[in-house]
Amino acid sequence: MGTPYQSLFSKGQLVRIASREALDQFKETWRYHHKLEATQLLCANRVARIASVAYYHGGDVLYELEGAPGIWHECCLTEVSSGE
Repeated sequence: MGTPYQSLFSKGQLVRIASREALDQFKETWRYHHKLEATQLLCANRVARIASVAYYHGGDVLYELEGAPGIWHECCLTEVSSGE
């Protein structure tokens, strides 16, 4: 994960949610706060706009996405290329 209290993405930016395989792996291995919910897995590969950026204690970056349920960890998101 990145530098504490510094996000890779900004409010309003478009991001792509990780593949189903990557989300499944994160769900199986992540043992701390804001675990992925089953409804979030259905959003794999979807492009969404960041609605808000927040930080968990210790600096983990968390996002809310427009049209996608739950809280998203930064490692579950990637930048959308300009051609998308």
